Amino acid sequence: MARTTRSAPTLSDAVRHAEALLQVGTPGESFTEITAEAAAFLTEIGAGAGVLTVFCRHTSASLTIQENADPDVRTDLLTALRSLAPRGFGWVHETEGPDDMPAHVRTLLSDTSLSIPVSGGRMALGTWQGLYLIEHRDRPQRREVVLAFTGTIGHMA
Repeated sequence: MARTTRSAPTLSDAVRHAEALLQVGTPGESFTEITAEAAAFLTEIGAGAGVLTVFCRHTSASLTIQENADPDVRTDLLTALRSLAPRGFGWVHETEGPDDMPAHVRTLLSDTSLSIPVSGGRMALGTWQGLYLIEHRDRPQRREVVLAFTGTIGHMA
């Protein structure tokens, strides 16, 4: 029989909300890590416990939580995405170029929004996890990512 345990819940009446707009320049198709920027946002607002929502305001770029230790993982993930939604597949929508429709499909396969628990002012990410904006277009882009925290400000006693 499996055993599970959990900590006692932490309750607070002092829930707050804060948000910021993060602008991310990309070099074209790539993974751009934004973990440090999200962590800095939490530090700046004095976050305690709550949820960080990260939202990408685009349909040809997306977000993911992935391993941040070995860059080969990101290389292999780009290879997989290229295989799942290749350029030159015979897409009907090519208004913005041959990389546009594959970018939309790749966004469909990943996420435009992430919810990350925050505890003690820090994202509750695993040891090798990082937040990434995935650029699906070929050329450099300027992307907007909304960071929104809902929870307590300051550490709970």
